Amino acid sequence: MNKFASFLWGAVLLAVPVTSFRWFPFLGEGTFVRPLALYPLVLLLPLLLVQAFRKKIHLYWAGAFVALAVLILFIFTATSLGVMFDPLPLRGQTYFGRAIRALVTLLIGVAFFIAAVWMNKDENDLRFSARWIFAGICLDIFWSGLQAVTFYTDLLEKEMVTHWQLAFSMRELVRSNRISGLAFEPAWLAGQFATVFIPFLFASLLTNYRVTRLKWLEPVLLAFSLLVLLATYSRGGILVTIAAAGLTTLFLGRDMLRAIWDWFAGGFHARVLDVTIRAAILLAVVGFIAGAFLFLGQKEYFSRLWNINADSLNEYIVDINAGARGAYSVGAMAAFEEYPWSGVGLGASGFYIYENLPDWALTTLPEIARQLDPASRSYPNPKNLYVRLLAEIGLIGFFLFLAFQFHLLGDILDLSHRKEPWARFAVTAGVFAWLAITFYNFTQDSLATPNIWLVPGILVGLSRPVRDENLA
Repeated sequence: MNKFASFLWGAVLLAVPVTSFRWFPFLGEGTFVRPLALYPLVLLLPLLLVQAFRKKIHLYWAGAFVALAVLILFIFTATSLGVMFDPLPLRGQTYFGRAIRALVTLLIGVAFFIAAVWMNKDENDLRFSARWIFAGICLDIFWSGLQAVTFYTDLLEKEMVTHWQLAFSMRELVRSNRISGLAFEPAWLAGQFATVFIPFLFASLLTNYRVTRLKWLEPVLLAFSLLVLLATYSRGGILVTIAAAGLTTLFLGRDMLRAIWDWFAGGFHARVLDVTIRAAILLAVVGFIAGAFLFLGQKEYFSRLWNINADSLNEYIVDINAGARGAYSVGAMAAFEEYPWSGVGLGASGFYIYENLPDWALTTLPEIARQLDPASRSYPNPKNLYVRLLAEIGLIGFFLFLAFQFHLLGDILDLSHRKEPWARFAVTAGVFAWLAITFYNFTQDSLATPNIWLVPGILVGLSRPVRDENLA
């Protein structure tokens, strides 16, 4: 049974790339967050509970569970209070329907977190999880490469590959020829790489720790992951990855940076061959950065970030195609201003968005015009998790969420007390993921996506031995 539990956990990690699995019961066409990993997860958690009841395994009660339980308790309280505000139904959506839907998505995310904590307790579990994550990366890279061949060559017909993708996904190939991999859209794929995949690959490179016997595997996967990330043309995903990588290196990689600099600078006083090698490396780095910049600049969607033709911040936001996101956030913040302490209830911010859209959004954004069309059946979302939490569970709930997040960071950093290579690798991956998730939440508002739960859960589980030693 324990081996079967390990198999199910591996299946969860392998299925992470598929975020909009078509074959889900009881979900409407408008529900796009459909993680395939939920299927093995539904089998895994009851199995673990049965094994614990039979005293075959011991399930760890992490301190983070307490912080999370307090947050969930307040969310249920705020959502119950939201019933009294009684917002008018919007396009067939009622308060109870949206609240139940939102609470279910929260519980899905929490289930991923709990499973990650319980399935990781030592170095062997970390290696097992990382290997299955690498297997998921390979699947995503393969399908992304298939899409690239379809977009940029005549070897595969786009219509045929679209049918292949629709066999498992809710969305066909992106018409703008942006790589979306196994995810619903390019931004979701970039978010996966930034918050789940690249943290482990980057940590392996920074700490020189390998989870397999193939020493070349992590560098090669990291190189392909960066190429896929660029091919998504996701501004948020690319900037999140750069920021997380830079801060992680600054905080945890200074010794390696110092060693690299000493090696690099010392070579210029040596033989001609050593100088040539260092010059070639420098040219390769500069060439990669320049090539990436030129590659991204080919898409007007990306080049608008620096080709500024705006006289104000609002005009710039509209010019870079972020106007709709900004407008939705402004509309949701109106709900927060009306009910600042408890919010309007989980899932209910959409009832307040349309009536509080800023004036500039009504006249300059075609997307907003389509949403306001009486024939539209769309229910709006804030597109920003922090704005959503402020609007839906108020300041109290928002600070409880922050407390939970910093509790996770504390558990990650606790693992640094173990002076072992694998622990340093785990801490580096955890800090990278925590930073990436912190930035990524500015661009998404779903609590069901596994991206924001898996890696923190793995690190919380690994921190258990350190907690036990400290208590002893």
